[in-house]
Amino acid sequence: MNSKVMLLVIFLIVCIPSYMFIEPYLIETKEVVIESNQIPTQFDGKTIVFVSDIHHGPFFDKNRVDGLVNQINDLNPDLILLGGDYVTGDAEYITPVFESLSKLEAPLGVYAVLGNSDPQYWTLNKMPKYNITYIGNEGTWIELNGSRIRLGGVGDYNNGNQIQNATIKPVTTQDFVILISHNPDYFPEVVKSKVDLVLSGHTHGGQVTFFGLWAPVVYSNYGNKYRTGIIKEDNTTMIVSNGIGTVILPIRFFARPEIYVIKLKRTS
Repeated sequence: MNSKVMLLVIFLIVCIPSYMFIEPYLIETKEVVIESNQIPTQFDGKTIVFVSDIHHGPFFDKNRVDGLVNQINDLNPDLILLGGDYVTGDAEYITPVFESLSKLEAPLGVYAVLGNSDPQYWTLNKMPKYNITYIGNEGTWIELNGSRIRLGGVGDYNNGNQIQNATIKPVTTQDFVILISHNPDYFPEVVKSKVDLVLSGHTHGGQVTFFGLWAPVVYSNYGNKYRTGIIKEDNTTMIVSNGIGTVILPIRFFARPEIYVIKLKRTS
């Protein structure tokens, strides 16, 4: 091995592990435009911020949660949706994370489902106290100036029931419908003739990937198929966020943490 190759190898051995501990701090804001003729005129141009998998705990402290909240509020969203996994599973972190999340600001409200890492009973008790509306296995109308869109969620795919009908039962083909499912593995079961947009997290984008192209470990029964990004099936779009926090180790590699900013656009 010549000296140049040896230097390159040493550089990679030193820099790649170092970067893996840096990337969890590099939160990326991703903007997506969702177009549909079912979006009411009053919602045309409105923005939704979607965040998932905060995992407040030893590797993501309260100062970082507060910073995340400020970052979201600076985006001036009309609606904020939270995709679950707020803590690492320890009940001691629940009150602090929701104290921070209570400072989220959006005129159309803040809505949330639970994830597989959330202690169900304690987490559900905290949400109403901190101005967050739980919509797991529930649906609601988001109304604005006489028009409305449908919003709902389902229980965690691994730790609960998924009652999709609570969201879609009252809708018609003219309604724009958003469904939050923490786990993207629920996507094949979504009634795509009625749901326009599905928002998910859970996978962390693989957390450690081969330069963003493939991940050896994905917490999904479908491997890399629903790992990250925008997936379209029939007339339904699913956005899978890499989330914010980490699990097992505080590292990421080419799976940067993400805040999604979704802009609604009405088409003729």
